Parts: sequence; structure tokens; C-alpha cells
Amino acid sequence: MSDIKLNLGCGERKFPGFINVDKFGTPDVKHDLESFPWPWESNTVSEIALIHVLEHLGKDTEIYFGIFKEIYRVCKHEAKVRIVVPHFRHEFFYDDPTHVRVVTPLGLKLFSKKQNKLWIKNGAANSPLGLYLNIDFELKQTVIKPSQDWFRLHPEQNVDINLLQQKSAIYNNLIEQYDMQLEVIKDN
Repeated sequence: MSDIKLNLGCGERKFPGFINVDKFGTPDVKHDLESFPWPWESNTVSEIALIHVLEHLGKDTEIYFGIFKEIYRVCKHEAKVRIVVPHFRHEFFYDDPTHVRVVTPLGLKLFSKKQNKLWIKNGAANSPLGLYLNIDFELKQTVIKPSQDWFRLHPEQNVDINLLQQKSAIYNNLIEQYDMQLEVIKDN
């Protein structure tokens, strides 16, 4: 298999063309994502989906790092990793006791060697996790989904993303989720 696509933590949401993986239910492959190593060879995966999964994993920081090291190990250069999570200030995140990890765009940028080097050069205090863990992911896209509460306050369909982010730093329930795309960077 030269073009493996993984839907990790699929639950009952199985994607055609993907290997659907979960530790519960009836996935294609039953595996606990917090148990390493994962059952795929290095450099064999071209795409990973983690749709409302990552916030449930890695309560222990070393386990969280292990998940990213395994994603990096199994993925090919330029593989796409899609991560969708509830916004940490939305009730969808904080009302679920199985949510153990906040995942944000800035938190994912910590795994970028390019960004790490820039922060070091500029004397920033951000943790250079890409360099520390020897993994490299570039955050290519972030889509912010406004909540229904936002649209009750601002009924216009064109969303001012800057205003949404400013207000969500003060008020809960304005951003429902982040939909982020990472690209795996490997030196060939």
C-alpha cells in the first residue's frame, strides 16, 4: 500500500478510501492512539484526519508529544493532516469531561521547525517543540467556525474574523471550532 489515508479516532464516522481507526466500536483497525508504536510503517501515509479526536487525547504531555511523533513517523513528506477541534472557550469543549487537551493554531505552530527557528532568532519564549522532538509540521490553513451565538450578536453573513477573534478572547461561545490543515515536512 503506497497511498494510505487514515481516519484516526473515527468512532462511527467512517470515511471511504481511508483506513478507519478507533479503539472502540467496529473500525477497520482497532487501535488505541495513545499506544505506541502505531501499526503503520514509516513514510507510508499521505493523509490523516483527526476530526473531533485530538482534544480527547494526550492528557499527559509526553503522550501528546508521542502522538505527534507517530503522526510524523508514519507520514510521507508533504502528507496532509486535518485536525478539527472545538474551540476551548466554547461549551462544546468545556462541557465534555472527556476533553483533556486544548488544541489551538498557535499550539500546532510549536511543531514547526521553521517557526521555531524564527522565534529563537527573535528571542521569543515559545517552546520550540519541532526542534526538541525532531518533527516538522507547517500549519497551512485554519478555518474558524463562528457559533450560533456569534450570529445572534452579528447577524450579517460576512464574518469579520479579526473582530470574532478579539471578542472570543473576552467572551465564551463565539467560536465553535477550529478546522486546521498541517503539512508534514521531511528532508529527503
